[in-house]
Amino acid sequence: MLTILPDMLASLSVVQSALLAALLVGISCGLLGSYVVVRRVALVGDALSHAVFPGVVAGFMWSEDRNIFVIFGCALLAGLLGVMMVRAIEKSTRLKADAALGIVLASFFAIGILWNSTDQQSGVKDFLFGDLAVISALDLSLMGGVTFVVVLSVFALVRPFQVLSFDEGFAVGLGYPVKVLNFIFFGLLTFTVVVALQAVGVVLVSAMLITPAATAYLLSDRMHRMMLYAVGFGCFACVSGGLISSKLSGMPPGPVISLMGAFTFGVVYFVAPQHGVLAKLMRHIQQRKRVERENILKAIYKMLEDDDFTHAGVSLKELAVIRRVTMEEAMKQAEMLVESNEATYEEGKSAIYLTPAGWRRAAEIVRNHRLWELYLTDLANYEADHVHDDAEKIEHILGADAVRRLERDLDFPEFDPHGKPIPSVTRSMESSIGKMEETGYRASK
Repeated sequence: MLTILPDMLASLSVVQSALLAALLVGISCGLLGSYVVVRRVALVGDALSHAVFPGVVAGFMWSEDRNIFVIFGCALLAGLLGVMMVRAIEKSTRLKADAALGIVLASFFAIGILWNSTDQQSGVKDFLFGDLAVISALDLSLMGGVTFVVVLSVFALVRPFQVLSFDEGFAVGLGYPVKVLNFIFFGLLTFTVVVALQAVGVVLVSAMLITPAATAYLLSDRMHRMMLYAVGFGCFACVSGGLISSKLSGMPPGPVISLMGAFTFGVVYFVAPQHGVLAKLMRHIQQRKRVERENILKAIYKMLEDDDFTHAGVSLKELAVIRRVTMEEAMKQAEMLVESNEATYEEGKSAIYLTPAGWRRAAEIVRNHRLWELYLTDLANYEADHVHDDAEKIEHILGADAVRRLERDLDFPEFDPHGKPIPSVTRSMESSIGKMEETGYRASK
């Protein structure tokens, strides 16, 4: 039974072996990379990938038959030593983690380059830039074993890892062995970096830890979904990059795989439904339109208020004057309210009347404005002539809960600092509807 798996791996073609290796790297890097991104320790992956290089060189020098277990074992020891040195520098000096990581990253990689330059070892270049074509059945066995351990460990410790990633202090309060969990996490991370070296290379393995997970981070706010997405993006980048590099003569797979990951990130960066650039741009445009529409409603309300609510509607000429725009612009603003069902035209389209929804929102905006002015003058000790601009900004973002809290804190006031009445949404809307019925206007359909 134990010989079945090695025999199966040995029977795979070069392309099949390369694709399987790419999938294994995508799975392990995607899972652990999600925690790396959430914990904001992206530089750790970069430091580890460079710190293991002197171990790779040592493995080639000390293993006459280029035993992969010796090479990976030396690389693993070098990586763990690098993590320990980073921790020691943090604890024994005033330096922060980023400075310690930078020192270890540069020093270890320089040692590896210097060591290899004095005693050139054939095959080290494959670990610098990656080469899926030279992966053997023994390499696949090692990569498969490490990937299995990573997957099993991540799912077995998913709850502690999540708590530790988002709030280490809370993890301590829950009684989790934080030091042990950190040791396990960074140990798994070192294993993953080491087994990914031959596929992606020392220089670019950090890209496989960060880019797929960062791409997934833009698509989901749930950790389990993020890990699944990261695994998918990691596998896609590794497989597609490996296939493309095989078609390009002399092109190592590491750079191509990294570029495929970056390409996927670029696409998601623009089109992600929640955190993408286009989605944010659309929300910004919609918010600007909403603020403009609410400012028009507020202007109409104040016009009717100045007329003691004796009329239910305003003419477009009056709207143009109060908004300081041309008649053409006033018609566009009126059309904006009609399209949002907050106003209707009078027959002939010479005036507009606010609908119940329009009246409610207009009264809410005016109420928010005047409540905030009163809050600044009474509770924040602002001068009454210095509160208008602040209220202009906050009136559009105050929610119902915040408004109720303001009303309670101010003891349900009736007037703002300038003596203007703070409208009651229900009362002002009922009054306006009554005026509309008295005037008997006919709205255009």
